[in-house]
Amino acid sequence: MRTIHTNSAPAAIGPYSQAVEAGGLLFTSGQIPIDPETGEVVAGGIEEQTEQICRNLAAVAAAAGTSLSRAVKTTCFLADMGDFAAFNAVYARHFPEKPARSCVAVKALPKGVLAEIELVAELS
Repeated sequence: MRTIHTNSAPAAIGPYSQAVEAGGLLFTSGQIPIDPETGEVVAGGIEEQTEQICRNLAAVAAAAGTSLSRAVKTTCFLADMGDFAAFNAVYARHFPEKPARSCVAVKALPKGVLAEIELVAELS
């Protein structure tokens, strides 16, 4: 197992790693819409937050030598299922290969964000 870290994505805000490699796969921790340069949640609604989440996931994947195109499974968390269609529109641009996915509504997310995504990807 190898721990993955990049300064191009937000640092972990708890006792966990951005991602780990194991068994030829990359397992990311959930990414929320924090701008890694400012450490702040990005301004805007679900579209802007989902874009930042995908940029963060892409940065972690790149640090491990893979990409979002190699994703095999994502787990998505939404604070409001009313955002589902708008979330999907942004998500689809970043995951055109359509990996397996779960998407659930949750009562609350860290820092009051609207969404969080974690992924499993094949290593290149």
